[in-house]
Amino acid sequence: MPEKASKVFWQSGVVPYRIHNGKVEVLLITTRDNKNWVIPKGGIASSMTPSDSAAKEAWEEAGIIGHVNTTKQGIYKYRKRGKTYRVKLYPLVVEDMKDNYPEAGKRRRLWLDAEVAIELIKKNSLKQIIKNFTKV
Repeated sequence: MPEKASKVFWQSGVVPYRIHNGKVEVLLITTRDNKNWVIPKGGIASSMTPSDSAAKEAWEEAGIIGHVNTTKQGIYKYRKRGKTYRVKLYPLVVEDMKDNYPEAGKRRRLWLDAEVAIELIKKNSLKQIIKNFTKV
């Protein structure tokens, strides 16, 4: 019997960054259970482009506002609760950070030197995208 192909769920997200004292810093956020450091991402809204949807997720999950580069930086995949997700990532230069945002009480956020941020991320394919983007 042929193996049933599993459905892939597409998401979009951002690599939030800034230049601080001449170095690239990346903003990481925690998962809702506060166990892992990740980047803002989520389902692509049907009425939005992937990059616009990624900007919306950045606001909701991290309280950040900025310019999203519409050139995709890369794609990584992960599995969660038996489902496969593929995430299109876009660079976002952070222009403003708010303290009051939809998931403010559910996540922590932290600015880190790009090299340190890469070390804290568990997913190797995500590490590689950030490494390539930040030229670390």
